[in-house]
Amino acid sequence: MRQFTLPDLGEGLEEAEIVTWYVNEGDHVVTDQPLVSVETDKAVVEIPAPSSGRIARLFGAKGDIVKVGAPLVEFAEDAGQDTGTIVGELDTGEQRPAPVTASPPSGQGAQVFPAVRALARKLDVALDLVEATGPGGTITRADVERAAKRMSHSGPAEPLRGLRRAMAQRMTAAYAEIVPATVTDEADIDDWRQDEDVTIRLARAIAAACKAEPALNAWYHSGTGERRLIERIDLGIAVDTGGGLIVPVLRNVAERSVSDLRAGLDRLRADAIARAIPPEELRGATITLSNFGMIGGRFANLIIVPPQTAIVGAGRISERVVALRGQVAVRRTLPLSLTFDHRVVTGGEAARFLVVLKSDVERIS
Repeated sequence: MRQFTLPDLGEGLEEAEIVTWYVNEGDHVVTDQPLVSVETDKAVVEIPAPSSGRIARLFGAKGDIVKVGAPLVEFAEDAGQDTGTIVGELDTGEQRPAPVTASPPSGQGAQVFPAVRALARKLDVALDLVEATGPGGTITRADVERAAKRMSHSGPAEPLRGLRRAMAQRMTAAYAEIVPATVTDEADIDDWRQDEDVTIRLARAIAAACKAEPALNAWYHSGTGERRLIERIDLGIAVDTGGGLIVPVLRNVAERSVSDLRAGLDRLRADAIARAIPPEELRGATITLSNFGMIGGRFANLIIVPPQTAIVGAGRISERVVALRGQVAVRRTLPLSLTFDHRVVTGGEAARFLVVLKSDVERIS
């Protein structure tokens, strides 16, 4: 017997969720035949057979979480154990930050008397979610009963899966590592054409601002204390899907035409929504755009995903009363938010970036 293990999926990923098995126990497969699809950090990846053979055993069912290096398939042939293949691009030459462990919930580790613990089991209340109000941080019967009453008005507990699970992990790491600061402004876009492509205008304005202030188009690796300025601008575009947030990457935005950028963005959005986007299209963003105003909201304190150092947000376009050449006027304005990693980006660099960004957005094309 020989086992095929979950391969290294790149980007420092440590586990994946089984989505679909394409084979059954007893099937004969050939090299490169799809065995299983797994959901990784914001992408669904097909894993092929490393060699031909008969399937003796499948490890895991749909929805199970499998660690990298854990067995996926056992082949009937007697051969050495397969240590796994590599899926996608792995090494970018950069050291990534060490995984970050979240702090325990407030109730975890609190003192609990046996009778109160028994009550929690009876009422199906998880003690690590109970707020302790007793002396010295003790969880009391009243604390457990209060938690049970709150839970009676909620749905059943369900583990985060897929995109939402990946988002929770990424945001926890980002919150623990990055020191964020945000600056905001509003751009006057009343002179835009009626059919102006907002997202592409923003993408090109970000490219102009990155040229002016390269510190915001950079990667910072806190483990080594090294910053790398990046000449090419690969823009992550946040896409809201029914299952969660996906951030495909629009490559080399400074050197492409408007029509080429629009065609590329349309393809990325369609693939993202269909969950068919290749993993390499989700990697390597140097700065990110969140056009959340298409849904609602004006300004935002956004989350930066390491190793990036900045993210731009565009709020809801609306008519505002402004002063124009000494007169009161009603103009269409676009709120702009810039969140940056203050460990490596100065306030002056961020402010100058925002000035160029706003100026380019307001430019009459």
